[in-house]
Amino acid sequence: MKLASLFTLDRRSIVDVSHDDIPSVDGIIGGPPCQSWSEAGAGRGINDKRGQLFFDYIRLLKEKQPKFFLAENVAGILHPKHAEAFSNIIKQFEDAGYVISWKLLNANDYDVPEDRLRVIIVGYNKKLKKKFEFPESQKYKPILKDAIYDLRLAKPAKDKNKTNGDILNIPNHEYMNGGFSTIYMSRNRVRSWDEPSFTIQAGGRHAPLHPQAPKMKFISQNERIFVPGKENLYRRLSVRECARIQTFPDDFIFKYRDVADGYKMIGNAVPVNFAYHIAKKIFNDLTKENIREFYRQKQK
Repeated sequence: MKLASLFTLDRRSIVDVSHDDIPSVDGIIGGPPCQSWSEAGAGRGINDKRGQLFFDYIRLLKEKQPKFFLAENVAGILHPKHAEAFSNIIKQFEDAGYVISWKLLNANDYDVPEDRLRVIIVGYNKKLKKKFEFPESQKYKPILKDAIYDLRLAKPAKDKNKTNGDILNIPNHEYMNGGFSTIYMSRNRVRSWDEPSFTIQAGGRHAPLHPQAPKMKFISQNERIFVPGKENLYRRLSVRECARIQTFPDDFIFKYRDVADGYKMIGNAVPVNFAYHIAKKIFNDLTKENIREFYRQKQK
C-alpha cells in the first residue's frame, strides 16, 4: 500500500483545527514557526502572529492530553529579549498538564555532520509520573567527509534556477546559480572536509559552499573574498549534498521545479538522525510505561 493512501494532507492553519479533528494519539510533535525567534530575522518573538502559534499548539495539548509532546525551535528563542515570553510558554505547557524538560542541543552531537543548534522541549503527561531525560551525546561527531565525499560532481541548475529534472544520475544533485550578496560575503562560508557543515538553512542563496574550496580570505571586518586563482572551486552545496548533511537517505527524493524549493524543504526539516535519537528515548520510556501499566491491570 502506498504511503499517500494512508493519510490525507491537512493544509489548514493550526488556528482552524479543532481538537475534534484530531484522533486519539500517544503524542503530538510540532515545530511552531521559527522565523519569529530567529536571530537572522526580525526577532519579534511572541509579538509576531507566527510566534503566537505556540498558543494553539498548547490549546490542542490541553484538549487532547496525549502521553507526550515535543516542540522544536531555533536557539534564538533563548535570547534574553524573549526570556519572559519563553518562560510563559513553558508555564503554559506545565499548566496544560505536563512535566517539562527543555534543552539547547547541537545536532552534531547526535550523528549529524552539521552544527545545528535547536531548542527541544519535551513534555510527559503528569499521569505518567515521569520526566524526560535527554539522551547523551554520541562520542563520534560526524564531519563533511563522512556525508558527501563519495558524491560525484554536481550539476548547476538550469536557467532561472530551474531543476534539471530526472536526467541527473544522482537525484537532486544540482546546485543554485547566481551571485553572492554582500551579507553572504561578510563571513567565511566554507567548512573543510574534516569539519561539520555550517547550519543548512531554508534558502539556496545562503547554502554553505562546497569543501573543495579553500576558506574565504579575510579582507576586513565583514568583508571576505574568494581566494584569487581558486574562484572556480567555489559553488554552493547541491540539494542532495544538503540532504545528506541533514541525514536524509538517498532514496528520499525531493520533488520541485525551482531548485530553491528543494533547499527550502531540506533546510526547514529536522535532521533525520537527530530526530531518531530523541524519538528512540521517548519510545523506550513509553514502552516501559506500557509494560508497567499492563502488569498493574493484571494485578487488579
